[in-house]
Order: sequence, then C-alpha cells, then structure tokens
Amino acid sequence: MSMDRRDFLKIIGLSTVAGGIGGAGLLELRKGTAEASSAPHGRNKGSGSTLAMVIDVRKLESPDQYKRCIDACHKAHNVPDFGNPKDEIKWIWTDDFEHTFPGAGHEYVAEEVEKKQFLLLCNQCEKPACVRVCPTQATFKRASDGIVMMDYHRCIGCRFCMAACPFGARSFNWRDPRTAPNLQNPANLNPKFPTRMKGVVEKCNFCAERLREGLEPACVEACKDTKAIVFGNLDDPKSEVREMLRTHYTIQRKPELGTNPRLFYVIGG
Repeated sequence: MSMDRRDFLKIIGLSTVAGGIGGAGLLELRKGTAEASSAPHGRNKGSGSTLAMVIDVRKLESPDQYKRCIDACHKAHNVPDFGNPKDEIKWIWTDDFEHTFPGAGHEYVAEEVEKKQFLLLCNQCEKPACVRVCPTQATFKRASDGIVMMDYHRCIGCRFCMAACPFGARSFNWRDPRTAPNLQNPANLNPKFPTRMKGVVEKCNFCAERLREGLEPACVEACKDTKAIVFGNLDDPKSEVREMLRTHYTIQRKPELGTNPRLFYVIGG
C-alpha cells in the first residue's frame, strides 16, 4: 500500500491548516489521475475493448430467477451475509422501478413495469465518480477493458467512493466479513476469490477473475437459459451486446449525471 491511514490523515490535516487542498482540491487531484489513465470518450487506448452488460428484465419472470443471479454472484465472491440490513454487503440486488430509474417515470407508467423488480449492480461507468474521489487509487478503471476495479489492500475505508457513487453500488464492511455465518462452512467458500477484511469497501467487478479464465460473469451464467443478461464488448459491432442495443430500446440509470453507465436495461417492447 502506497499510503496508509496515518499518511492520509496527515495530508488532510496539513491541507486544512494551509488552507490549500480541501475536499474540492482532493477531487481535482484525483480527477487528473483518473482522466490521465482513461482514453477520451471512455474508450481504452489500443485495447478495442469496453465491456458492458444488457439486462432484459422481460425475461426475468420469477423471484427464483433473480435469486439464482444474486446467489451465483455472492457465492463466487464470498460475499458475507450477516442476516440483517445494517451489515448488508451487496454486489447485486433488486429494487423497484421508482428507485431504479428515479425521475424516469410518470403517472401512466404501465403497471407491469411499475411493479417489476430490477437487478442492480455496479454500472461500470465510463466516467466513474468513485475513481475520481479515491485518495489511494484503491478503486480504479482498468485500461484494458474499462472495468472499475477494487484493490482491497489499498482501501483505507474513507468511504469517499460510496458518497460519490450515485447508484449505491458500494458496501462498507463494518464487521469482519470472514465471521459471517455463511462463510463459516468451507464448502461455501470460493478459494479462487479472496475474502475481505473489516473496514474496506467492496462492489461488483464484472467478474474480472472469471473473465481471466475465459468464463462469463457468474450472473450471466446463472440465467443463461433465459439469456436475460447479455455481456460483451461494446466496441465490437458484431458482439451480442451491440446487437441487443441495435434491436431493442434500452435505458440507463440516471444518465443525466453524465457518468455514462455501461449497464443497459430492456424494460418493454
């Protein structure tokens, strides 16, 4: 880790005394780092790869289908479950139309859509606010494919990223996740993915570790029979993701904020 908690607090203290770098100043410093590592318009220089996901909610018809996707993700990443909302850690979850797309509805929204549940996860934004505010580069946008990654060893638990994320896609470990009841049974542990520690933030990473092995994200694989989730390279005109975007009307969450999510939803038609 290039900066521990003491160093970070020292920087904040000196900055405050000097009247120089306050919260806005830190944002500008992180902005420069983030923008320097990202290509214009969110494309990755020389890689030709920007990974994205399309969720066709019309094909998710039962609670069991949602549960399969969530369970597959959480099991693959050793997500702790303490059994209470206060300590909830979520990589993928569900919510209704009103909270998923605030401001997008009106009083005549179809009842089927209004009552529908939507799968939510990290939006892997083209311009991620979380990357901009992280003081230790614990959260960063991977140049090769645009995935917003987490380095748990660099995370100092400041939670700036949680405050900056407009999608509520990040969770903080208030308790030691390794003590969670669901992780006490070795049979429930995935040895290929590290367990985290108390005091760090975590979130969906588009299953970067599975992609490295040539596998699809766990949620995509879990609902492969319905093809409710399509995953692929947004920069490839022949990819299944691009085909879905060409042939269906899709929407993003909170597009007005300018983060340009790489998560798209087909909700009707």
